[in-house]
Amino acid sequence: MSVAIANAKPRGSLIVFEGCDRTGKTTQSEKLVDRLKQDGIETQLMKTPDRKSETGKLIDRFLHNEIELEKHAAQLIFAANRWEKIPEIKSLLSSGTTVVIDRYVASGVAYGAAMGLPVKWCSQNNVGHPEPDLVVYLKLSAEAASKRKGYGEERFEKEKIQQQIANTFDDLKEDSWKIIDGDKSVEDIHAQIDNIAKQVIEESKFKELGTLE
Repeated sequence: MSVAIANAKPRGSLIVFEGCDRTGKTTQSEKLVDRLKQDGIETQLMKTPDRKSETGKLIDRFLHNEIELEKHAAQLIFAANRWEKIPEIKSLLSSGTTVVIDRYVASGVAYGAAMGLPVKWCSQNNVGHPEPDLVVYLKLSAEAASKRKGYGEERFEKEKIQQQIANTFDDLKEDSWKIIDGDKSVEDIHAQIDNIAKQVIEESKFKELGTLE
């Protein structure tokens, strides 16, 4: 749990978007970053998996069904891809830059569970990651998500799998998560998230950054 730090330099906040496929995470994370920048708040957008790195290129091929990977190996590659970003995330936060991430550790665990892996085993791969100051969980029914543009292009975009992932998210969610109805208009969702994010950014400036255990 984060605690206040006396006489410390203000840090950035770690804001994470989670949810199943096609729930609007990318749209909303990009809109939030644009808005925060417009309001003079130093902000950096990240996405995991980062498909441009060497591990990310492998993940992209896996998600597009171009290659097969043993499930444990696949989960470890996803975890490695996130670990590659941790030094940069910590550096940005300590410099006062807020980091907004499209998918983080909860997604890693939920999608690993969808491959048949134990939640506890998947979670252990994330021990030591910075703890988010805010988790925005965009919730949308698998049926509604399946009607959105681009659905079905990747490995996990099947209604049955998405329902399994949603169930795991529900098991993982904590009281601090902000659950947003992904079926509302883009602008309504953005306005809601913008208000929540700015409050969290102000409150976490002088709190010690937590670490996942």
